[in-house]
Amino acid sequence: MLGIDTHVLLRFLVRDDDAQFEKARKLIKREVAAGRRVFVSQLVLLESEWVLRSRYGLPKNQIIEVISGLLDATDVQFEDEPAIEGAIFVWRDSAADFADCLIGAQNRRLGCRATATFDVKASQLPGFIAA
Repeated sequence: MLGIDTHVLLRFLVRDDDAQFEKARKLIKREVAAGRRVFVSQLVLLESEWVLRSRYGLPKNQIIEVISGLLDATDVQFEDEPAIEGAIFVWRDSAADFADCLIGAQNRRLGCRATATFDVKASQLPGFIAA
């Protein structure tokens, strides 16, 4: 398995730089052809969501489609995929940030009874309490 960073993932997804897209595509294709998967950490996923939203102006529903498509790909492995799926489910109908939804989902999976926050939007999420 080969981990990829935010830049490789974004070049592959956005295709805004032909040369880097082609390098990313070949890298991923080579791994898959060898029977290996590429690994996307939660940090890479969080950075990618932020860049897609803030730099490329993608709306939430398109970002959800992108992440969901990656989750469906058999040649991509995520760090704590169930937490990511739970975060997407909550984020879809929430005003909170994706990062907060993922923090809450992962904390629940790790046995936390709640996640304390000062963030007003996040405090409305299931499993969060106002600090």
